[in-house]
Amino acid sequence: MAAEPHTIPVAPPAAAAAPTAGSALLALDHEELVIRRGTRSGLYTVVAVHSTALGPSLGGCRMWHYVSGAEAARDALRLSRAMTLKAAAAGLVLGGGKGVICLPPGTHAPDGDDRRAALLDFADTVDALEGSYITAEDVGTSARDMVTIAERTAHVVGLPTVHGGGGDPSPYTAQGVEAAMRACCAAAFGSRELGERTVAVVGCGHVGERLARRLAAAGARVVLADVDGAKRELVAELPCAEWAEPSSAVLANVDVLAPCALGAVLDEQTVARVRARVICGAANNQLAHDGLAAELAARGVLYAPDFVVNAGGLINVAAELEPGGYDAERTRERVGEIEDVMADILTEAASAGTTPLAAAVGRARRRLESV
Repeated sequence: MAAEPHTIPVAPPAAAAAPTAGSALLALDHEELVIRRGTRSGLYTVVAVHSTALGPSLGGCRMWHYVSGAEAARDALRLSRAMTLKAAAAGLVLGGGKGVICLPPGTHAPDGDDRRAALLDFADTVDALEGSYITAEDVGTSARDMVTIAERTAHVVGLPTVHGGGGDPSPYTAQGVEAAMRACCAAAFGSRELGERTVAVVGCGHVGERLARRLAAAGARVVLADVDGAKRELVAELPCAEWAEPSSAVLANVDVLAPCALGAVLDEQTVARVRARVICGAANNQLAHDGLAAELAARGVLYAPDFVVNAGGLINVAAELEPGGYDAERTRERVGEIEDVMADILTEAASAGTTPLAAAVGRARRRLESV
């Protein structure tokens, strides 16, 4: 018999301060934190539910190495809060949550029966929340893993197309980044056309490569960068493409910088030296801290909030929850609307004399307060 989950309800703060670009993402606390040790794998599984004010919380299952279950829980808490922002700003009837399978440091990601055991243990943790949390793929997991999780719980999306799901979300994430980038270019350069621009895509993984291909098809000159030198082969496939080392690409003299790999690529040192007029990429948590948004604005750099830019993947998996089931064409249309959402945020920021990050946080908070 599975062990009972250790559930930690988190009390709301005594006073809710208004959000600012330099403070926390939202002046709201988490609703629930569940930490459970799997009976099959022995691994800790964690689910953090930040908010269900707009609907059930949705967020991917991250399989990653952590030095302790406590560190995994902290990561889940941080990421689930960002998911609340992303869902609210995108206009979805969903809240924010996040799941983590905690792998011991220095070990390989499990495969075969060991992987199956870890996934089923996580599925039991998801099911114990009785629908307040819905999981999907994230770093370290795949659509195929979601099929395994679905054996133990119905509260899962991101299934392969053969199982009625949306499959790989990266094409939709890349589409959303391009849509947001067009809005940013319209604000910064007076034209939404990308054929006139040079874009540095830093990180050529699933999303970064798809974004680079979309930009090249739109006529943009693309500077590609990745820690994996094998990705350099992409340069030969794309017209008007060149290669750079990641550290150089971040500071390159380009129109748009698109961080599409690890977070915190923009710290005090890089913010002071970045030469791009627009920063608009798929990576989560691009700023080392929120206060850097104001520093970028002071330097005349338009920073597009990442949780707005990369919402295409969330919109894609959320489409599986609709009464009529998943519809690819309808999903593409909704992802395309990210351009309008970003344009509205930029207009509000300019009118209020604040940063796009603060305007986007305000937009999300207003939706949450409306319920």
